[in-house]
Amino acid sequence: MVVAAPRMRTGLIGGLISAAVVAALVFVAGCSGSSDASGSASPSEPVAKVTAEPGDGASGVSPTAPVKLTVANGELEDVKLTNPEGKQVEGKRSEDHRTWTATEKLGYGKTYTWSGKARGTDGKDVPIQGSFSTVQPAQVLRGTIYPLDNQTVGVAMPISIRFDAPVKDKAAVEKALQVKTSVPVTGSWGWVEGDREVHWRPKEYWPAGTEVTVTADLYGVNYGDGVYGKDDLSTHFTIGRNQVVRINTPDHQMVVYRDGREVARYASSNGRDNDPELTTPNGTFYVTEKHERWKFDNPRYGYTNVWKNWAVRFSNHGEFIHENEDNRANIGRANTSHGCVNLTNTDAKAYFDSALVGDPVEVTGSITDMPPRYAPYDWLIPWDQWQAKSALK
Repeated sequence: MVVAAPRMRTGLIGGLISAAVVAALVFVAGCSGSSDASGSASPSEPVAKVTAEPGDGASGVSPTAPVKLTVANGELEDVKLTNPEGKQVEGKRSEDHRTWTATEKLGYGKTYTWSGKARGTDGKDVPIQGSFSTVQPAQVLRGTIYPLDNQTVGVAMPISIRFDAPVKDKAAVEKALQVKTSVPVTGSWGWVEGDREVHWRPKEYWPAGTEVTVTADLYGVNYGDGVYGKDDLSTHFTIGRNQVVRINTPDHQMVVYRDGREVARYASSNGRDNDPELTTPNGTFYVTEKHERWKFDNPRYGYTNVWKNWAVRFSNHGEFIHENEDNRANIGRANTSHGCVNLTNTDAKAYFDSALVGDPVEVTGSITDMPPRYAPYDWLIPWDQWQAKSALK
């Protein structure tokens, strides 16, 4: 049902009512401010308004998310952000006293509480209150970075970060990684080892003398499925001189080049030419470790507990460059080893002393190629295929 408004009578009474309404509106407006002697109005001073980021009551916050307070119409007089143990989070107030920003990362699974006060332009204090909670990971994953800090390595050495378990969100990890070099170097990250490792290798061998700094801001990164990064990682290392070993297996020679010039040539006995299981496979490898003494065991081929000197590993398939005086009669004459490069003791020692982890070892002339499933595979994979291993390509 529609109720009609009563008809307004015109004349004196109607005019009085209209005048009263207008007078009331003017009064209300006049009450909204103060009047000076001339009767003009001026607004009251605004109250300070504090805004927190993250907002009050927020949960699941990343421990690396921006944390700050901002005040409008005033200044921050005193700000505290406290963890459950009562420790204050370090922070910095801006020069105009209108912003406070946390300068340290937060912890996982903690509730942080604001306290303090802001003072408005009206001279009145406004309390700072509120809290928020950071994410509680289902698991934190540790990473290890190589080369080690302050290490000097060869020109084929990749950067590697190894995780305790496979990473689901590989793109999130790569976005947190940065490589800085003292000279321009083209390179790419690539995932290997069932997504447990990410390597960065240059397109070509590193320029000798390059200084490399790697930062991995992995703490707080969501790896997916509730798994987060445990720590930030970093390393600074130096690329040494350019030394490359080249072995053409039918020649029974191992040649060492430094800065493009031949500096040593050693007679060798390589893997057997007639057995794909025992040959020294073709491929570009790099030195991964060095040992003055190393024990060799391979019961399948009839030897265990065999110790050799000056062992330089260049493949996890089992290939080393090492002394083997027991095979001296064949060194420089025939390929009779089980896949390793055999040298005399004197030559093995000389090469050992010159080698750096990361030096390239290039093998050609063999009857087989090294399958790229065996580490180190970084240089066994063509460049375009290596780039495709990046989660950001």
